[in-house]
Amino acid sequence: MKKRSKKPAPRSGKVPASTPRPARKAKSARRPPAAAEVAAPETPSITIVGVGASAGGLEAFTAVLRGLPPDPGIAVVFVQHLAPQHESALVTLLSGQSALRVVQATEGMRVERNCLYVIPPNAQMVITGRDLHIGPRPDDRTQYTPIDAFLSSLARAAGSRAIGVVLSGTASDGALGIREIKAAGGVTIVQDPASAKYDGMPRAAVATGMVDLVLSAEAIGPKLTELAAHAYTRESDFGTGDLPLRDDQLHEVFDLLRPASGVDFRHYKLPTIKRRLFRRMALQRINDVDQYIRLLRGDATEVRSLYRDLLIHVTRFFREPESFEALSREVFPAMMDGRSQDQSVRVWVSGCATGEEAYSLAITLVEYLQKHQLDVRVQIFATDVSETAVEHARAGVYPLSIEGDVGADRLRRFFTRHDGGYRVTKMIRDLCVFARQDLTKDPPFSRLDLILCRNVLIYMDLVLQKKLLSVFHYALNANGFLVLGQAETVGAQATLFALVDKKFRIHRRKAAATLPTMTFPVDYAGAGLPPKRPQGEPAGAEKFLQTEVNRLIMDRFAPPGVIVDNDMLIVQFRGQTGAFLEPAPGEASHNLLKMAREGLLYGLRTALHTARKSRNAVRRNGLQVRAGSGWKPVSLEVIPLAATGRVHYLVLFEDATPGVAPPPRKTTEPPPPRLGRSQRKSQIGFLQRELAASR
Repeated sequence: MKKRSKKPAPRSGKVPASTPRPARKAKSARRPPAAAEVAAPETPSITIVGVGASAGGLEAFTAVLRGLPPDPGIAVVFVQHLAPQHESALVTLLSGQSALRVVQATEGMRVERNCLYVIPPNAQMVITGRDLHIGPRPDDRTQYTPIDAFLSSLARAAGSRAIGVVLSGTASDGALGIREIKAAGGVTIVQDPASAKYDGMPRAAVATGMVDLVLSAEAIGPKLTELAAHAYTRESDFGTGDLPLRDDQLHEVFDLLRPASGVDFRHYKLPTIKRRLFRRMALQRINDVDQYIRLLRGDATEVRSLYRDLLIHVTRFFREPESFEALSREVFPAMMDGRSQDQSVRVWVSGCATGEEAYSLAITLVEYLQKHQLDVRVQIFATDVSETAVEHARAGVYPLSIEGDVGADRLRRFFTRHDGGYRVTKMIRDLCVFARQDLTKDPPFSRLDLILCRNVLIYMDLVLQKKLLSVFHYALNANGFLVLGQAETVGAQATLFALVDKKFRIHRRKAAATLPTMTFPVDYAGAGLPPKRPQGEPAGAEKFLQTEVNRLIMDRFAPPGVIVDNDMLIVQFRGQTGAFLEPAPGEASHNLLKMAREGLLYGLRTALHTARKSRNAVRRNGLQVRAGSGWKPVSLEVIPLAATGRVHYLVLFEDATPGVAPPPRKTTEPPPPRLGRSQRKSQIGFLQRELAASR
């Protein structure tokens, strides 16, 4: 047993075994029963608005009501923090301020259009379909968050017909509920913190990054009426009726998204893509898809907003708590069996979103190691395609409302108070490495003991699911484990994984008779959306003539080069590139960075990165490339090409030897010339940069 070191734990450091063992879990480690035990029925046929408020919220809500017409066509449910020991006067107060019928909610009450329902005192309320359910206020020591409880249930019940509104109040109630509604395809609105009497709740909601509109209380009422009338909230079968979406329109949307995001959405499930695209149209008050595409062409901000909406993947601490108990019971013991102290535990959390699941796993693993007095090094790699989500995860800062999910004991041991919320302790943060990764094109980690990929595959079609399961099989050790979400299965890849626990979707890697094919990026040919056909290509003799002229001009005057796509795969060679590129050893690859001759990699990689980021031509001078036993000066230029609708890059190489043609090659190479001090210093610096690029 090692004593706790006073030095900061390394990022892949050992878990200190001397920390006190975890106490028995408090009841508060689970989310409030009233919000968790209700199954979601079919989506209701009306738009339901959940409004949450605390201190100063009644005044703001009155302003919202004044902006609603007598028949807005929506149902409104008002959840106000109330004194538990006093009767509520909300019905009386609000009846005089609204043309809607105002009632206090009772158990089983059905929600109807043009009615306003208020929560009773000393209660927690959720909705199932169109029925309200009243439960007792939690009697444990968790923070009372009735707004989160109701908005979360509304997200499950109403989906795209849910609208969540957070008004004035202290603390952070409503922030988690807002995230759930956004993930379900609903609309989220928050009172402008500058206009709120108390800005704690509005600021906490805005900080989630899941808020669609920040408005004054007076502007919220008219916006609710406008959203309820949009075709998006009225259509139950997206892609038909008022909002048709053709394949060519989808292609164009994907072409506009890919340069801004680096993500190809063609293998994401189209119903999800369509719902979230129509949702953005509703927020922009647009009913015509072509009009929205024109907006995307001219507004980079809207492209980024659509991209963020398509990648929403909401999680929470210890979501499905029993699944973490199953890991401690069935997976961790097998992982530790026969493991030596110098063998690291390696885990990959794929699709980590804002980090809650990765930190929950780290905490659960630490608790297991401490309970069994094991001193083992832990490395948890957590990745997501959203850079914004990854940055949030790295910071490890979360609102006060996580108290209901984490529990008092874990909050005390693994979190510190930070700026009105909680921050994960450094010991847990140091176990987790967060990085952006696109599963469809970036190589995986390897030699892993466990992969968690929960509720990620559900957003992808069967072709991509099969490909990614092959990736996970490749990445795992011989007896490694794979955990999927409860709505996910290994499907056609059952030969690669054995089911360990059906309820919690725990699988163990099997030795495959034939290893699955591994290719990066994922090959999109022949699946999902039909390929887009290039138009206007020259044919017959005209095409031949154009090709021959291009060849002659290129051979005589143009520098050699290649055209690469956004994934750095060479799609066309131009001229004689042998002095700069060569096939890499091993499996055949047209990846430009793999084919670059010795000396070019550092400058080539940085030039490509800069060109992708700036969308401008980038030139690099002063590079050197290996030529026989010596070095030759080289310049290169990377030029973005967008004429085809998809971004490609022209990479040109130029021999920078001043006015000297390369000498004829001799059968016997002379010894390399001796270098002066300044030349040696330059060469050493160049090699150091090359080494850094390789690392």
